[in-house]
Amino acid sequence: MKTLIEIHALQNFAPSNLNRDDTGAPKDAWFGGSRRARVSSQCQKRAVRQHFKELVENGALAPDDLAHRTKRILERITKSLVAKGHSEAEADEKTRQALAAMELSIKEDGKSQYLVFLGEREIASIADVIHEKWDAISANNVSPVEGKKGGKAKKQVAQGADPELKQALDKAFNGGKAVDVAMFGRMLADMPEKNQHAACQVAHAISTHAVEREFDFYTAVDDLKPEDTAGADMMGTVEFNSACFYRYAVVDWEKLTANLQSDTELAEKGLKAFLEGFIVAEPTGKQNTFAAHNQPEFVAVSVRRNAAPSNLANAFETALRVRKDESLTRVSAEKLVEKSKKLRAVYGGEGRTFVLNLADAKLDGFGTAVHNMKDLLGKSLAAVKE
Repeated sequence: MKTLIEIHALQNFAPSNLNRDDTGAPKDAWFGGSRRARVSSQCQKRAVRQHFKELVENGALAPDDLAHRTKRILERITKSLVAKGHSEAEADEKTRQALAAMELSIKEDGKSQYLVFLGEREIASIADVIHEKWDAISANNVSPVEGKKGGKAKKQVAQGADPELKQALDKAFNGGKAVDVAMFGRMLADMPEKNQHAACQVAHAISTHAVEREFDFYTAVDDLKPEDTAGADMMGTVEFNSACFYRYAVVDWEKLTANLQSDTELAEKGLKAFLEGFIVAEPTGKQNTFAAHNQPEFVAVSVRRNAAPSNLANAFETALRVRKDESLTRVSAEKLVEKSKKLRAVYGGEGRTFVLNLADAKLDGFGTAVHNMKDLLGKSLAAVKE
């Protein structure tokens, strides 16, 4: 039986530039025939992963529960081997050879060709394998044949490696029960069999209403210029907008548990960390300029079984317009409730829904109201375990 945990949030940000495009402008998108403000899914996931690090500092997660996305895997493993008593030069060379045996090549500058996403436990296991198989790692059987290039050279190197070393490394590359790898997945181009499909999907956040681009013209004055000198010493513009965003994500509980090697306790901790992070973590773009720290005022978490996921963005296909005395967040919430009820009446998929409703929207039986985030998370997790 498939269990989905869906989270819907409405978050009204003051003037801000949370997620910029290549020109420095706030990202946007056309939806329902009008321009909408947008925050990318990648930006939101990055904010959640940063929140995970804060949870480690607070003791809610262990350091080993997380992963590193890096090109500096050689440096990281080398340090572990030096701590085990090996010289830095030998550790560097042995690590290069061991990674080459798995077709993961390291460039001359010591970095991998692309970012690799490896769990902390996974990195430690790889270092342990290299330490244990130290004498079996020989430059003689991992040197590429002259004249071969690219993928052929990588395969030739891997084929020449010690079989027991490859087998041990193959077991070590297992995700390391890292919560962020389990949630967001990973792709290792040279080891596709070690890819991990994400247990979580995150939608791009879009505004429930149309937006127009706005510009802040700013000037700066040299503090040490003579007092009788007029004029600014620097000037420019910063683009911004203000929007009520609809945000959506869904987690496949069974997939999350499988990615964490059937560790249900860790899966529960990971799910709680993700839901909390999705609610409270903010993109950091231009926050020193705008300080748009505005928490979501409507959050609904649904635990549904044997049902298809349901992104409710089409509640806002027609861009909302509100009167000057109306709350945009409340009207958005009531449109979301209306759309959800219509879809469930046709397609089914009932489940337990818990709602944090600071917008005072009319719920009309949409879910069970809760009074704070602690109750929202606690009741949602309890529903998953039912």
